[in-house]
Amino acid sequence: MILSVSGVVLLGIIVFLFFRKDGLKLSHALVCALFGFYLAGTAIAPSIKAGGASLASLLGGIKF
Repeated sequence: MILSVSGVVLLGIIVFLFFRKDGLKLSHALVCALFGFYLAGTAIAPSIKAGGASLASLLGGIKF
């Protein structure tokens, strides 16, 4: 759950920065958000979630 919340916050910040700096239009951001909600309801959602968890695990295992 913590990973999901932090991921949503991170993506929200990225969208905000694109909106402010790179000229992302509000309509584009809304379409992306709606796409995400509809994608979450499809059969591919568990695969996307597993891929995100795998990527987070990989990044979390990197030692500097």
